[in-house]
Amino acid sequence: MSLWHTQPDIEQLNALQKNTIGEVLDIRFEAFSEDSLSASIVVDHRTHQPFGLLHGGASVVLAETVGSMASCLCIDPQKFYCVGLEINANHLRGIRGGRVTATAKPVHIGRSTHVWDIRLSSDEGKASCISRLTMAVIPLGQDVPSR
Repeated sequence: MSLWHTQPDIEQLNALQKNTIGEVLDIRFEAFSEDSLSASIVVDHRTHQPFGLLHGGASVVLAETVGSMASCLCIDPQKFYCVGLEINANHLRGIRGGRVTATAKPVHIGRSTHVWDIRLSSDEGKASCISRLTMAVIPLGQDVPSR
């Protein structure tokens, strides 16, 4: 059974990147299944750190982008919205070029929180980063809790 409240539309998800950090970094949503959503980021001068490797922060931007969008697709947008609570990342391997793909899969989809396991890998399929993202599900009209 699919976890999506709103069926993902790749073209629409990519259009939502306009005028965001996702557009600047060339993040592209690419695929979904019944229980996952994938997007990729280009590894070039925009996403390199000074030594020519994919910047860890760029990996985290990709992870949060795909995980946040996945959460938004799991809720009724007429009743709720989602915001990030916590993200962590373990950087496993340096990447110098190509694209890195992140796939988000749910660990927990609850009433008030979602937790996502997000795996990033190189074009060759080698793991580069593992991230975990926790999202808060907030009723519309309610402010984001202060942190």
